[in-house]
Amino acid sequence: IHGPNLNMLGTREPDIYGNQTLDEIDAALKQQAERLQLHLETFQSNHEGDMVDKIQQAHVSFHGIIINPAAYTHTSIAIRDALSVLNIPVVEVHLSNVHKREAFRRHSYLSDVAVGVIAGLGSIVYDLALTAALAKL
Repeated sequence: IHGPNLNMLGTREPDIYGNQTLDEIDAALKQQAERLQLHLETFQSNHEGDMVDKIQQAHVSFHGIIINPAAYTHTSIAIRDALSVLNIPVVEVHLSNVHKREAFRRHSYLSDVAVGVIAGLGSIVYDLALTAALAKL
C-alpha cells in the first residue's frame, strides 16, 4: 500500500526519493513476488479513507502488508487503528531516512503495530520488506 504523493515518484524531489517511478517500483516488486511464487497486489491512494478501506479488506484477502504510508505515517491514527486489528505481518517502509529529515518525520503512528520498519535505502526497502513479511509468516 502506497500513500499520498508516491504516485509522483520519479519527478518529486528525486534527490530525496530517487528517480524510479512508482510503476517501476511495483513492477520490480511483482517480479520478486513471482520468483517467490507469491501473489502481490499493489495499491496507491492520496486519500486516507481509501487506504483504511484497503487495509480492512486485507484480513480476508492477504497474508501480509507492506505499507509506505508517506505523510500519513505522522498523522493517521485511522490507518494505525485499521492495521492494529490485523493478524498478519505488516512491514512499514520509507524510501528516505526519516530520521535524517525534519523532526516531525521521526514519529510514526504505525511503527508499534508493524513487525518491522525499513527506511532510508531507496526502493530496495520494498524488496527487503517482502522478504521480511514472508519470513514472518
